[in-house]
Amino acid sequence: MRTGTGADGSADTIDTAGEPAPRGSWLREHSELGVGALLFALGVLVLTDALTMNVDITQRGPVGPKTVPMVVGAGLLAVAVLLSVDVLRGGRGEAEGGEDVDLSEPGDWRTVLLLAGVFLGNAVLIDPLGFPISGALLFWGSAYALGSRHLERDPLIAAGLALLTYFIFNNLLGVPLPGGPLMEVI
Repeated sequence: MRTGTGADGSADTIDTAGEPAPRGSWLREHSELGVGALLFALGVLVLTDALTMNVDITQRGPVGPKTVPMVVGAGLLAVAVLLSVDVLRGGRGEAEGGEDVDLSEPGDWRTVLLLAGVFLGNAVLIDPLGFPISGALLFWGSAYALGSRHLERDPLIAAGLALLTYFIFNNLLGVPLPGGPLMEVI
């Protein structure tokens, strides 16, 4: 691609065959700038949220609850700027040729919709049922959506993972998760 001057004096992009490139081709060639803009917006959002965070707990040591979001937000901004500079200098993302994916085939929307339903169901059920039950449904539903059809084994593994996750977060890390009615029995 090179830039030339059209008959009306405006700048036109001309491909190597001498044909004028269609309008909007600059945006297609620099589409990674959209990813940079998204990363920049996420970085601003994370930093804004971290700076306005209400910290009522006592802080032990120099690292508090704002530290990780500040580092992540600054990292997002840095990556956004570096990616945008690279794209504007002519850098391009590598094509998807190295993966074992047929790009001409449509996406598997059934799996995507099943996973979205499982996550939404977990969000709705976590308060009334508690994390151990909703987490077990989340793990089992995700395995089912991704193709596992072991109907005897998968629910047992999901229940074990949910109870282990609940124990680690609630007892070891001190992050309270809703226990629900199952915790009154156990």
